[in-house]
Amino acid sequence: MLQAIDLSKSLPRKTYKRELLRAQLKLRQLAYQLYLNKRTLVVVYEGLDAAGKSSNIKRLTEKLDPRGYEVFSIGIPEGEDKNHHHLWRFWRCLTPPESKQVLIFNKSWYRRVLEERVEEVLPKSVWRRAYREINEFERQLVEFGIVVAKFWLHISPEEQLKRLQARSEAAYKAWRITEETWQTRRKWELYEEAAEDMLLRTSTVLAPWTVIESNDKYYARVRAVSALVTLLTKELNYQPEDPLETANK
Repeated sequence: MLQAIDLSKSLPRKTYKRELLRAQLKLRQLAYQLYLNKRTLVVVYEGLDAAGKSSNIKRLTEKLDPRGYEVFSIGIPEGEDKNHHHLWRFWRCLTPPESKQVLIFNKSWYRRVLEERVEEVLPKSVWRRAYREINEFERQLVEFGIVVAKFWLHISPEEQLKRLQARSEAAYKAWRITEETWQTRRKWELYEEAAEDMLLRTSTVLAPWTVIESNDKYYARVRAVSALVTLLTKELNYQPEDPLETANK
């Protein structure tokens, strides 16, 4: 599946800036509708190192009311979290959302079937059971009225190497490169196999995956924000105004 993705898709900078702004301003309108309707949007970002998750999230939230969203960066469970089911800590993030309409996960409950699978942290029977647990978890969210969007940011190994090298050479980014980063890269094929299984087994009617072609960051950012606009327009039955057309009248 992933090998068939066309990673050559790109946007020129001028088009990118215009289309990103259009999508961001529409998303802001829709986020306000979420607030009025007392609905919540949960956005999941997954992808290998340097796929552009953080920069994508930055553009997603750029025009949103900062009081209405929260970003969770999920790492290895520690302390009390280790004594509970692996989904427990995510339930805590989701309930109650109160004033937050948009909840964004930079890595998520899918760690169980990606990192924990590949690194052999758990027995095979445990991470295989997680597919069913995750599908049920997301079904409950959707039936409760939460809108779920899941993005897999896909890049080529060549593009990943280019970005990792650029990070290591930039003083303000070098801290993001660790030995674990390079160890993960050496297991590219195993991670890609795990991602394939994840997409196949957890892309459901209620919570489908959207694979974002991310070799070009401009294209990936516009594609993700535009996908959220399309999803929320349907879920909320609300058509946002095109802010750029309005401004030109």
